[in-house]
Amino acid sequence: MNRELSPVILFTYNRLWHTKKTVEALQKNELALETKLFIYSDDANNNDNRESVDRVREYIKTIIGFKAVIIHERAKNFGLANSIIDGVGTVVKEYGKVIVLEDDLVTSPCFLSFMNKALETYKNDEKVMHISGSVYPIDNRKLDDTYFIKPASCWGWGTWERAWSYYRKDVDYYLKTFNREMIYDFNLNNSYKYFDQIKLNKKGKLDTWAIFWYASIYLNKGLSLHPKESYVQNIGHDGEGENCEESTYYEVELSNRMPKDFTRNFIENKEARASFEAFFNSIRAPLHRRIINKISRMIFGRNLLKLKSYK
Repeated sequence: MNRELSPVILFTYNRLWHTKKTVEALQKNELALETKLFIYSDDANNNDNRESVDRVREYIKTIIGFKAVIIHERAKNFGLANSIIDGVGTVVKEYGKVIVLEDDLVTSPCFLSFMNKALETYKNDEKVMHISGSVYPIDNRKLDDTYFIKPASCWGWGTWERAWSYYRKDVDYYLKTFNREMIYDFNLNNSYKYFDQIKLNKKGKLDTWAIFWYASIYLNKGLSLHPKESYVQNIGHDGEGENCEESTYYEVELSNRMPKDFTRNFIENKEARASFEAFFNSIRAPLHRRIINKISRMIFGRNLLKLKSYK
């Protein structure tokens, strides 16, 4: 493997336990000692979060086990979306490639090996714009060790400067550009309402970044590499994360093996897409449970009912 490894960016806020779990797992990665770790610590958005943000900042100053740890403490609150857009843009411009983690992502010891191998393998393949280290608990029995699909999974991911240069967060542009047929395809045959996130950003009900990355990839006819087995577990679905509801249906078993090969079939894998669609269709909660949880979040700030797989 090319020993010029990709830097890793970790975005943190006020969740000390989640941050520790994320860092501790990353420290156990085979390439951790050869990897530069950039940490972007967002500032508190109000006085209520001041103490918890400060606790995280005290902790990240103690982190060892990497080639270097470079900490950026935001002087003001950026919000997750703006912090990621700014941080990724800054680091990828300097290093040409980047691996990105948020503070609630526990990685397999093989995560850095997989990501660096993939980033090296596809660095000159313009059609490949995104490397995902995670995959949902889909039916993968008929899938190769690696495959391409259009959607970009952003729970532990990587990209290159050449691809990130296409990133565009422009709500009105996407609302004008996407027609009904494109939206249907973008939504994986309406198995998951991806495009609704763009509409919610327009209404000010969401302030996110990842959906615009997927849209940027989609409109530039790009592809996202996914592994057959996940190298990342999202531990943020406990009701504390930003834009993450409490749920259990994304739980996976982390892979501890490297893929036997990295696909050179530069088209969307039909079997993989069908597995994603089947998974999304299986987890749709019945309407009455979604209504109860929506009311509960308005009153109590959390879901009343656990969301899980409904078939």
